Amino acid sequence: MEIKMRSLEGADLHGKKVLLRPDINSPIDPVSNAIVNDDRIVKTVPVIQMLLKSGAAIAIIAHQGDTLDYQNLIDLHEHAVRLSEALGTPVSYLDDVCGPAALERVEHLQPGEVVILGNLRYLTEEVSTFEKDVKLDAAAYTQTWLVRKLAPLFDCYVNEAFSAAHRNSPSMVAFQEILPTYAGPLLFQEYEVLSRVLHGAEKPTVFVLGGAKISDAFGMMKPVLENGTADKILTSGVTGLVMLVANGVNVGEKTLQFLKNKDLLGFVEQSKSFLKEFPDKIMLPIDVAYEENGQRKELDVSQMPIDTLYPDIGQKTISAYAEKINQAKTIFANGPAGMYENPLFAAGTKGIWQAIADSPGYSVIGGGDTINSASRLIDISRISYICTGGGAMVRFMSGKKLPLIAAMEKAYDRDTAS
Repeated sequence: MEIKMRSLEGADLHGKKVLLRPDINSPIDPVSNAIVNDDRIVKTVPVIQMLLKSGAAIAIIAHQGDTLDYQNLIDLHEHAVRLSEALGTPVSYLDDVCGPAALERVEHLQPGEVVILGNLRYLTEEVSTFEKDVKLDAAAYTQTWLVRKLAPLFDCYVNEAFSAAHRNSPSMVAFQEILPTYAGPLLFQEYEVLSRVLHGAEKPTVFVLGGAKISDAFGMMKPVLENGTADKILTSGVTGLVMLVANGVNVGEKTLQFLKNKDLLGFVEQSKSFLKEFPDKIMLPIDVAYEENGQRKELDVSQMPIDTLYPDIGQKTISAYAEKINQAKTIFANGPAGMYENPLFAAGTKGIWQAIADSPGYSVIGGGDTINSASRLIDISRISYICTGGGAMVRFMSGKKLPLIAAMEKAYDRDTAS
């Protein structure tokens, strides 16, 4: 499989100033504002080591939080501290993205030095609402403040942010229009692993789809079932509840109101069409868990409704799903099975992740909540591959062309033209 992205292997970057765009956006504790999982930060270490070994000077641009998750919109100081510890080399931080202080720092940046510039999401040009409402292409993005200010100061651009590959933002797609461009080793690796699942997975392949952000799951189901990528889909979390409603189960007024408040009932008709078109390929929960007097209780779906919410799947569902997972040669998972943050409702998520870890099949999991929950509940080293991407991973698996990949391929054609 040809990957049209230029590798850093063999690149002559001695004395060059490199603009590195990784994704170190990390889950944040809502009380302390401290990073609770630094997986993405640690995975940035190899590309920085490669660049330092080549004699480059490195300025990092990255984001944390967004207008859509404002509680995580903090500066990148702790990211620099964590990266320094993981790298074993000082990484400085400057709380300025592309203003006068940032430009001066880059101008005096020396080979062997690493600096993280301020949070990209402090710029209007980099927030998701700008991307959604303004709708510029990569060429137009070259006229944004970020690109006009930073691009002239650098010799090349390196992207290591597959997990943000679905974002059509200046930092992700515009520098490729101007600067010689390279892909970091993690970008190559994640592209290759997901391509293997999408196009060459050993059968049978089981997809495990849960979580609360069900638009991801519903965007993926039809294409992977139609093209035969998935042989079986196991649903849980809010995805599972919506599928139960579509299957005619009376889940009760409280759950229906919860789904209505989250604007999720619109997925019911889509679910009905999936169940009709693929009746033997989608598994629904057979029992659920709820709270009564501070205790975890479980009941079969046939016994619903009780006037309550159902924040987890039950043991019968866990066992049935674990059996399918154990029989699979390839497993792809995105989204926890329940409200794992509450100990009463962690059993479903832990049981599913443990089944994936115990399975002899090749397993790939990804997404912020997925990685965070798996890290808390099981030995995550037993998962075959942990993808940093969430939204990007889902869109890739849906067969959609990602903006980053398109930008990298365009730069590759230009940079390798004879």
